[in-house]
Amino acid sequence: MTGRRPKVSQAIAITSQQPPETGIADAPVMSSGRWEHFPHDADVGVRGVGATPAEAFEQAALALSAVVTQAEIRPLADVEVTCQAPDIELLFVDWLNAIIYEMAVRKMLFGRFAVTVEGKRLHGTLWGEPIDVARHAPAAEPKGATYTALKVALQADGLWSAACVVDV
Repeated sequence: MTGRRPKVSQAIAITSQQPPETGIADAPVMSSGRWEHFPHDADVGVRGVGATPAEAFEQAALALSAVVTQAEIRPLADVEVTCQAPDIELLFVDWLNAIIYEMAVRKMLFGRFAVTVEGKRLHGTLWGEPIDVARHAPAAEPKGATYTALKVALQADGLWSAACVVDV
């Protein structure tokens, strides 16, 4: 997947439920989840914010998918993934890398995510569809989540943030 890269400051829609102006998911009124890209020299930073670490991980996965396409990704198939790591930050990198792996080997894009985190283990479900180059117009191919700018933390506003740089 090569082609034009989106501007890192641009929020990109993943599903018809994701408004392009903000990247804020269409969810219950109480949800404060959102995602964003942040600038980095040659790659792209992804950040997810949510009420829990799991929600922040889901939002970061949406940001990862937005690096690839602005098109709607239909939830035609689901893929289960599990990750285990010694701490929450390494678990976040493993999560994003699991998504990147599934994108590559299945030749799919994912636009909906559900995550549960229990201690040092994560279980996730990815919903998506096979890549349609004409419709999805992939802008970049994520190669891997890195430890650069890696941070998973509870913010002062009570929301969780999960961020790192992705090699594209």
